[in-house]
Amino acid sequence: MRLLKLALTGLLWTTVLLCLDLIVLPHFLDRIYYRGPATAHFDGAHFFNPDGDDDRLPASGSRIGFLARRLFGDPGQPAWPERVAVRPAKPAARVEGAAMHATWIGHATLLVQTNGLNILTDPVWSDRAGPLGFGPRRVAAPGIRFEDLPRIDLVLVSHNHYDHLDLQTLRRLWQRDRPIIVTSLGNDSVIGQAGVPARAFDWGGRLAIRPDVDVTVTRNHHWSSRWFSDRNRALWSSFVVRLPGGNFFFAGDTGLGDGKWPAEAAALGPIRFAAIPIGAFRFEEGQMASGSHIGPRDAIRVWDGLGRPFALPIHWGTFRLSREGYDTPPRMLDAMMRCAGSDPARFAPVAIGVPVEVPALAAPPPHPDMIGVERCLTPPLRR
Repeated sequence: MRLLKLALTGLLWTTVLLCLDLIVLPHFLDRIYYRGPATAHFDGAHFFNPDGDDDRLPASGSRIGFLARRLFGDPGQPAWPERVAVRPAKPAARVEGAAMHATWIGHATLLVQTNGLNILTDPVWSDRAGPLGFGPRRVAAPGIRFEDLPRIDLVLVSHNHYDHLDLQTLRRLWQRDRPIIVTSLGNDSVIGQAGVPARAFDWGGRLAIRPDVDVTVTRNHHWSSRWFSDRNRALWSSFVVRLPGGNFFFAGDTGLGDGKWPAEAAALGPIRFAAIPIGAFRFEEGQMASGSHIGPRDAIRVWDGLGRPFALPIHWGTFRLSREGYDTPPRMLDAMMRCAGSDPARFAPVAIGVPVEVPALAAPPPHPDMIGVERCLTPPLRR
């Protein structure tokens, strides 16, 4: 009885503190990562999506209820495996010339090797994606052990959510390799907390890496926060890496928004290879996308807007962030690509840790039949 009373008291105080944190403390703990003039997506204090902000919590339910389901579980959601077997790859030190190899390490972390350059996206090797040891635990080990990772030249960091910006991993990379780290405005301040320098740019900003390689920070549709009180104090982005054999596009973490930003990225030059998210899209039963995350249906729209390059689906099967089943995103993507009349091999799921040889740049296939995709949304695909 005494233990029950203590547990209930602890739960009560936890709830009280959470409410205070959500309502009162943000006014006193506000963190400013960037100062600059107002723009079409910055009001002088906070960044926003110029195509409209629809990145709030699902329409039904309260913020407290949403957080409670994330903390204590949602009995209505499909079960996920505790652990997924991964056979880590041991990539080559370099891939020279026009050849391009890509290895999905998990979630949004990807190693791209080409032209003697090693590129790493949103590197996360930590076991949990969250502050102070809290947050979702990975169900799949990294597809490359950190000690087997080749020397990294360029790191792209899309935004400051914990499942994309991992200070512990960035510190290890900086201490070992001293890579160039490129991100969007304000995130350099967050990364600097680990004693790591980063180059931060607004959308459209470009950094030369060497004469034949540069990085452009490009628009997508998302939001940012490391804590409840710093919402949208730093910018989010996608990236185009210009390469001699065709560009590499990294979508970061994104919703569809107005759907015009993929074509803006493609306008910088033909895209040979793209990393596009397909998971963490369902927060309500039957949902096919959220304001800040695309599911497979909208991922195909992004792929089409990019010029239908060879693409790898990411942002699924590593950290549980939403309600869909573990393998729902890749099953949906494969079925929808077929319903669209598109070659599923052009945008096909792969296992974590399996190296992929990216084909040379070629004429794009026909546009997908999105009406066919909509017809494909039968009840089995809605689970």
